[in-house]
Amino acid sequence: METAIGVFTSRDHAEEAAKELLARRVPEESIVYLTRSENEAKGIAKQLGAYVGGFAGGAAGMSAGVVAATLLVPGIGTVFALGLGAAALLGLTGAGAGAAMGSSLSHGADVPQPTSEENCSEDVTFFREVLKEGRSLIVVRTESREVANTAVEVLDRLGIGMQERTLAKMQNTTRQIGDVTVLDISGRITLGEGNVMLREIVRELIDKGNRKIVLNLGEVQYVDSSGLGELVKTHTTVRNRNGQLRLVNLSKRIHDLLQMTRLAAVFDIEPDEASAIKSLGDKPAKAVA
Repeated sequence: METAIGVFTSRDHAEEAAKELLARRVPEESIVYLTRSENEAKGIAKQLGAYVGGFAGGAAGMSAGVVAATLLVPGIGTVFALGLGAAALLGLTGAGAGAAMGSSLSHGADVPQPTSEENCSEDVTFFREVLKEGRSLIVVRTESREVANTAVEVLDRLGIGMQERTLAKMQNTTRQIGDVTVLDISGRITLGEGNVMLREIVRELIDKGNRKIVLNLGEVQYVDSSGLGELVKTHTTVRNRNGQLRLVNLSKRIHDLLQMTRLAAVFDIEPDEASAIKSLGDKPAKAVA
C-alpha cells in the first residue's frame, strides 16, 4: 500500500488538488480529506459532490454526498474526515463512519457522533499537531503504482513540499551501537524506490527484534509526498511494535519541510546521534584499556 500526504495552508489549493485527483482518475475511495473547519468541510464536500456529479454523470458516491466521519480528538476538538475511504483510513466502524457530509452538514440533519481518541486510528492522533495549526490534509492510499504517481505529482505541486528535486538515489547503511540501531539514509525518499526501501529495511529491523532505531537523515536531499507518508508510516510501525524511533541530523531543507507541514512536532527529533542514543537510554560500553 502506497501512501501520499499533502499538507495545505490554503483551502483553494486543497480544493484544487482534490478536484485534480478526481479528474485524473484517482479513485474516490483512495482519497481522504482532513480538516478542523466545519465550514471548510461543507464547502469542500459541496464542491466535490457537484464536481463528481458532473464528471461521473450522477454516479453514486461523492456525487450523492461526500462520505464523512467526525472525530473528537482531545486537544484540538472535532476533526472532519471526508471521502469514501475515510472510515477505512481512520479505522472507524458503526455510527459516525458513513454519514453523507453533503447532506448531513448542509441541511442540518443528524451529524455523526464524535469518536473518542481511543477509537481513533494512529493516523488521526499522528496528524493532531498538523491539524491543530490550522493545516488541512489530503491523504491518498492506493495499491496502484500508477495512481500513486498521479497523487504524488498533484500533491507535490499544490501542497507544501520540496520543489527542488535531486537525481541521487536513496542509499542506506545500518550500524549497531549497544542496543540502538542507527540507519543512515542518503539521497532521496520518493515513490517507487526510497519509500519502498525504507519500508522494507524498517520492517526487517523490527522483525529481528530491534526496538530502538535512529534514522539519520543528514544526507537526505529530497522527500516527496510519498516519502513524507513513508516517514509517518515508519513512525507508527515502530511505535505499534513497542519500539522507539528518533530522527537526527536533519538538513535545513528537511527541517524546513517538517516545520512548514507541522510534522516536526509529531516526530521525535534529536540534533545529533549522541543525543538520540542518550534519549533512548542506551549506555555505551566503556573502552577496554
